[in-house]
Amino acid sequence: MTVEVGEQSGEFQGVAAGHPLQRLSADEIRAARALLAAHDLLSPTTRFPLLALEEPPKDVVLAYRDGDPVDRRVRAVLLDVTTGRCRTVVASLTRATIDSVVELDPVIDGQPPILLDEFVAVDEIVKADPGWRAAMARRGITDLALVRPCPLSAGDFDIPGERGRRMLRVLSFLAHRPEDHCWAHPIDGVVAYIDLVERRVVELIDHELLPVPTEEGNFDDPAYTGPPRTTLKPIEITQPDGPSFSVDGDVVRWENWRFRVGFDPREGLVLHQISIRDGERDRPLIYRASIAEMVVPYADPSPVRFWQNYFDAGEYLLGQQVNSLRLGCDCLGEIHYFDAVLADGDGQPREVPNAICMHEEDHGVLWKHTDLFTGSAETRRQRRLVISFFVTVGNYDYGFYWYLYLDGTIQLEVKATGVVFTSAYVAGSPYATEIAPGLGAPYHQHLFNARLDMTVDGVTNAVDELDVRPLPIGPDNPYGNTFTRSETRLASESQASRSADPGRGRVWRIVNPERTNRLRQPVGYVLRPEGQPTLLADPASSIAGRAAFATRHLWVTRYDPAERYPAGDLVNQHAGGAGLPAFVAQDRPIDGADIVLWHTFGTTHFPRAEDWPVMPVDYCGFTLKPAGFFDRNPTLDVPASTARHCAGG
Repeated sequence: MTVEVGEQSGEFQGVAAGHPLQRLSADEIRAARALLAAHDLLSPTTRFPLLALEEPPKDVVLAYRDGDPVDRRVRAVLLDVTTGRCRTVVASLTRATIDSVVELDPVIDGQPPILLDEFVAVDEIVKADPGWRAAMARRGITDLALVRPCPLSAGDFDIPGERGRRMLRVLSFLAHRPEDHCWAHPIDGVVAYIDLVERRVVELIDHELLPVPTEEGNFDDPAYTGPPRTTLKPIEITQPDGPSFSVDGDVVRWENWRFRVGFDPREGLVLHQISIRDGERDRPLIYRASIAEMVVPYADPSPVRFWQNYFDAGEYLLGQQVNSLRLGCDCLGEIHYFDAVLADGDGQPREVPNAICMHEEDHGVLWKHTDLFTGSAETRRQRRLVISFFVTVGNYDYGFYWYLYLDGTIQLEVKATGVVFTSAYVAGSPYATEIAPGLGAPYHQHLFNARLDMTVDGVTNAVDELDVRPLPIGPDNPYGNTFTRSETRLASESQASRSADPGRGRVWRIVNPERTNRLRQPVGYVLRPEGQPTLLADPASSIAGRAAFATRHLWVTRYDPAERYPAGDLVNQHAGGAGLPAFVAQDRPIDGADIVLWHTFGTTHFPRAEDWPVMPVDYCGFTLKPAGFFDRNPTLDVPASTARHCAGG
């Protein structure tokens, strides 16, 4: 490891400063590349697996006032694709300096994220390999132009000769013709291990001959799907007076909410400095909210598939896979779009139009009561603000939807869709479902980790674990109807690695012990988990070591600006132990501190026949609700619907 600090180029001009959390612009990305080139950090074979805003520490941002000087910095991960040399560089665009250069050792530190160029190169590499070509011929496949090699992250399994090598593993699929979806025809029983630096197949495992399923699954072909139904009538959503939100650059205000939109190449959509107005004051809730990691581990133990587990943020970069959204298809109503500007593999800016969609939705009844004694009958409608983006990672598509409600509730909902990863189905397999004749879909999980940097009414926060507690019949409960709840303050990081318990109605309350409501209760928000299974792999497995964050529903750590990712900085081919296990090993106190919550949630997917050939959306997520944060129902001022919307009976 070498570190160079404070080198300045006389040829490079710094950029103008904006807000500390303002998203990187195309000009800033170009400036970053020019700055690195001016310091001889780039060669013709250098690529940029990552170039992102280096966010200042929280205290710097919270102290910022309009007009204050801002040091705009970037972090770049550089990879020489011909040698495998990789470095992390932090540079100041404002000062035109290189602040640090850290040499990375792939054996210890892991590999940089996978480049799009490397995915593309896989087709050429495997099709040039005599062993792979022979394996296809054994299966009667000679038209290699119709074979679709699928490049997949390699993981780390301590296989001899692999440690330190930059690798992908490749399963292949067959298309009957160019427009045929190849996922219906897996060429199973054979896998190629590729060295990306040497650009060759270093190991080929041709385990068994399995039939290639022949039935097609072209969900976009009318000949396959049949004629579209004609019974659905149009739904038109209009707001004649326009939307209720306002947008000023990256800052959004809606009703009492205020937040800043960010977009990161690794995490995708980031919501910064979420606050809610209460009276004359904007009260902070969350400093930074994002999906910091997700992992998709598979349950097939076969010699050609045991390694299947994918970190879609750390290995593939969720933000880089973002879709351009279309009005009426992905978003419906009065829409505001945010474009995303990202650095490509050459360190040049690329713009993704309509990457983030924001709109309002009616969400049914907010509150209602018809009173027996007064005859009063009142109803109010709930509404929510939706901020969303969609990514495509190989066969799967994921939508991430943040919801802000009138009553102070915050929700995250993940929508999983796309095409299930397929295999040849072996009759009686306990690890896969047959979803079409001879076509299998291995069991797997989708596990997400939300990083919630909390600031509930300030940076001094604590977490209580709340459990329902039924009480036995006794002197204080003679009729056996009583129940209460227990409250346990999580005092240290080692104590705060927790699992949900739906049978006890377990929730976690984030409080500010220095602030109370009018009833002298600490102000707080409650995290309500769904409580689905965490990582099901054996604790001694490779994936359990690499995705330790997924073994618990909740982790709480003391804030450290360097601790951003639950599985560590470089996840690709990392041996494990980085991220949350290392963070909590410090066992710092968290009672009345600046804390970060890391919440694991997700789905365990046993595919159904109905998931083929394209999967209807499956949902998972979590909810944050005010619990003593307000003095009373904060929506008493929501007006009744107008007469044209709420006609008398």
